[in-house]
Amino acid sequence: MIGPEHFRRRTQGFQRRLADGDVDVAVLTDPDTIAYLGGFWNYLGVQWGRPTFLVVPRADAPVLVTPLMESAMAGVMTWIDDVRPWEDGGDEWHGVLAGALPAGTRTIGIEADKTHAAADRFVREAAPNVIDVSRAIGEMRMIKDADEIAVMRQAGEVAVAAIDAGRHAIAEGVPEYEMCLALMAGGTRKAAELLGDATPEALFTSPMMHNLEILQSGHDTSMVHRRASTRRVQTGEVVYFCLCGMIDFRLYKLGFDREFFLGSVSDEHARVHETCLAAQAAALAAIRPGIAAEDVHLAAAEVYQSAGFGAGYRTGRAVGVSFLEKPELKIGDRTPLAPGMTFAVDGGITVPGDFGARIGDSIVVTDDGYEVLTPYPRELTIV
Repeated sequence: MIGPEHFRRRTQGFQRRLADGDVDVAVLTDPDTIAYLGGFWNYLGVQWGRPTFLVVPRADAPVLVTPLMESAMAGVMTWIDDVRPWEDGGDEWHGVLAGALPAGTRTIGIEADKTHAAADRFVREAAPNVIDVSRAIGEMRMIKDADEIAVMRQAGEVAVAAIDAGRHAIAEGVPEYEMCLALMAGGTRKAAELLGDATPEALFTSPMMHNLEILQSGHDTSMVHRRASTRRVQTGEVVYFCLCGMIDFRLYKLGFDREFFLGSVSDEHARVHETCLAAQAAALAAIRPGIAAEDVHLAAAEVYQSAGFGAGYRTGRAVGVSFLEKPELKIGDRTPLAPGMTFAVDGGITVPGDFGARIGDSIVVTDDGYEVLTPYPRELTIV
């Protein structure tokens, strides 16, 4: 179980990094970072004009600044003692945030690529020096500990239950949204089973699968991220499920993709599908501590090229508290893999205007290779 002491230790580790970089305080607005350090994830974020801020001085206790309507929930969820609410209208969060900064602040750290625009303007007016601390946070999140990996295994159980429920909903004439509803129900029920109902966590960790499901069928599988529609699947077509924006269990995310063929499959689509499987297998076979992230991608790219296809996608990305973390399995990322890193590893080919074939799994790097977090059959499956 990941509890208050985990979040406290992470924050203390981040504070040491701030001290090493001579940063007086960090002002963080990314919901995933706030969840990673503070244990609080708010359901109304900056897209609603209602930002939450985590203020982390390098030596003193952190402060959580959040909308008044969120503050009671935040106070129960976070380990942070100092929760300061702000109210709508007038000065709103500006005065509260200013009061949370240490006296004499000269250098403020932000996540430059994730900072709320108004907050960015605020900190640049509040201190003479602003430093990007994204790298420090990203490096902290690269390696998952045993407790995090245990939660991600449970997230894998949720993902497998969801895909299996979706697979069993596939039939002639069934609309895409009905298959999607089945998938979401299957994953939600597994998440609820794992959470139980007897702990405080169950009150604040929703089992519900949410976000807009990526699901395509037939020729529309050439549209990589099309969402579920009212289209009805027909015999001889493929149905593709992508859970890459859906699995969010106890803060942790995974990537997971499968496709299924209803009744039959053409020789050409079978060939493309098998090439995707081979590319993913080559990438997985390359995974081990010390290998560069780019080289895992190149192992998959060689399979595509040998089969006459171009490599149009990255082969994978790190996953964790965010759907996209560092490093990525793509050209140019020479980060060495290490035990405890977690990735979504994909195989994918699009035949423009005709169909697509894709497969994806999440894994954790081990001392001698990898462990699959989404154990589910990979072979070509005709329903």
